[in-house]
Amino acid sequence: MNVPRGITWPYALIALLAVAAVAIGVVRPQLVSAATGGSAKKKPGVAALIKRNPPPTLFTDAEIATIGKRAAAQRKKADALFAQWQKAHGTTRDDKAFAAFAAQQVPAPPSAAQRTAELRADQRLAKTRTAAGKKAATWLELHGKKDIWKLYLHDRRELIPAAQGTAEKAELKAALKMAKTISDQLAAKDKQPAPFVLDPTLRPDKHIKPGAKGPYSYPSRHATRSAAAVTFLSVLSPHRAEEYRWMQDEVLYSRLYMAGHVTSDLTAGTLLGDLIGDYELAVSGH
Repeated sequence: MNVPRGITWPYALIALLAVAAVAIGVVRPQLVSAATGGSAKKKPGVAALIKRNPPPTLFTDAEIATIGKRAAAQRKKADALFAQWQKAHGTTRDDKAFAAFAAQQVPAPPSAAQRTAELRADQRLAKTRTAAGKKAATWLELHGKKDIWKLYLHDRRELIPAAQGTAEKAELKAALKMAKTISDQLAAKDKQPAPFVLDPTLRPDKHIKPGAKGPYSYPSRHATRSAAAVTFLSVLSPHRAEEYRWMQDEVLYSRLYMAGHVTSDLTAGTLLGDLIGDYELAVSGH
């Protein structure tokens, strides 16, 4: 995996979890069986999920640089917009009112001409795909909405008091849920077909029927959730902010690489997610 200098993906955490899992696995089934009189199945946690499907080599820094710069520009806009909200509302939680405010800050979808130009860019990128690139993009598509960010927080929770970790877990969950809800609502309202709907040859695996209008892709759910998580996590662990942003850029680029989105889908989602991250930090007292 290509990681910026000084940054280490939490493989050490995964290794430690694996050892712990072996130790716990010897004892816990016996305890559960004794307590319930039978076996019990538990949904695997995020660390276990990624341990089963570890990340392949991801995209290079050069490949993700352009979309990374565009994402960074959205953070500045979001901070300015959130300052307006906070001036009027302070730090009182009002999810319904904030969701309406945040949705209003997302720009209208681009013109047909701009979206066509962005689709052409996706088509050109598709011609450069490699087996390794597809593997990286598939992993990022699968884990980039929630799992990566939950694993980063899991890593942090190993080092802080349990009560604090539990609170932060709930806060991140709230931010991710709001990101999904608002981005889905806007996508349904704006009805901008995903690139692979406009050109089904970009993703034959999606099996798009002739005349289909959706799925819709503006704004990107991946981008919204990633931005909300990165904004939130970067304040909790500022020394790892660069790593979080690098992973966010990996997720964004993967969505272009496999034609899930065009650039404006990603920048709109990033703006929305950054706003949501700012809000969750403020109302949670960070």
